[in-house]
Amino acid sequence: MGDTNNTSDASVEKGYLEILAIPVFMFVAGVVGNIIAIVVLSKTKRERKESAFYTLVCGLAVTDLLGTCLASPISITYLEHNWPRTLCEFHSFLLLFFGVAGLSIICAMSAERYLAISHPYTYKRWAIDQSVARWSLFTIYAGNVLFCCLPVMGFSESVHQHHNTWCFINWRTDKTLHVVYSFLYAGISSLLILVTVAFNVALCWTLFIMRQRTRNRFAPRMSLKKHWKELSSGVEIQMMVLLIVTSLVVLVCSTPLVVRVFVNQIWLEVDGDADLQAIRFASVNPILDPWVYILIRRTVFHKLLSLTRRVLRGRTNSVLPDRPQPTAQYLMEKSCVATSFVLPIELLGCDQPNVVPKLEETARIE
Repeated sequence: MGDTNNTSDASVEKGYLEILAIPVFMFVAGVVGNIIAIVVLSKTKRERKESAFYTLVCGLAVTDLLGTCLASPISITYLEHNWPRTLCEFHSFLLLFFGVAGLSIICAMSAERYLAISHPYTYKRWAIDQSVARWSLFTIYAGNVLFCCLPVMGFSESVHQHHNTWCFINWRTDKTLHVVYSFLYAGISSLLILVTVAFNVALCWTLFIMRQRTRNRFAPRMSLKKHWKELSSGVEIQMMVLLIVTSLVVLVCSTPLVVRVFVNQIWLEVDGDADLQAIRFASVNPILDPWVYILIRRTVFHKLLSLTRRVLRGRTNSVLPDRPQPTAQYLMEKSCVATSFVLPIELLGCDQPNVVPKLEETARIE
């Protein structure tokens, strides 16, 4: 009988350790990754650290670190135990706040890059810099704190969720005020997701249009060429790649929880496993975000960029013949030579001694 009890206790302890392993691993990975990411971001060049974009990136990294350090220890400590009412409400607040705060910051990052690239003159006229980014972060934090405190004020209620491992708002209720808050939270999160996607799509479309215009050698403006050259620099491309990859990670990890809020509140069906998977997806976000910053740092990024350029250059050389592409200067000189037999050379703005040599050179090329 004693052996049976010992065996059952050992199996229960083993199952408890298996359940405990996942949140502990996620906590350690999130803390270590975000600390490394903050260190990497702090070592960037001064001119980039003082930009609005990198201020927002640092704000997102600090937000992920705080969310991991505050929410995960509570889940680990009270795993499969009775939660005090106040602690349950606090844990629910943390999940609400850091979920919508991450979406808000990534939306602000997308808006900043869209203005900087699509409307550079407006960007400069509004003087969007590090100070503006800091005020934006403060506004995001203050607004989300007030919004996520509404359940404590009676607009919703916090309840234990599946496996008694986490707390969240009651999203299967028929109380009008609670239903309104559930839809309001899911609606605001969905709006932030849609706006972020819209800014990123508009940004990619702007870059595509600018690239197409600069490839048109007959009607490019010098300002457009200069702007494209600036955007083609390593720093700007690095910012855009960082934005797009981070946006994908945040949206993929945050969307399942938003969907579960709508599904639970509309159909009122209990599916604890789906809810648990959704909150785990959301918890993976602060783990993946810092590794995006780490892997897209300057040294690694330039190696990938140079490799991509070599591959593209190799494909271009294998398709196009080895023939020099006509430049704007060449086209102008050719035009001068062709029309010099009709109009005086002085009226064409061409140097007379260069006409005959250029004519011979044109004949050789053709």
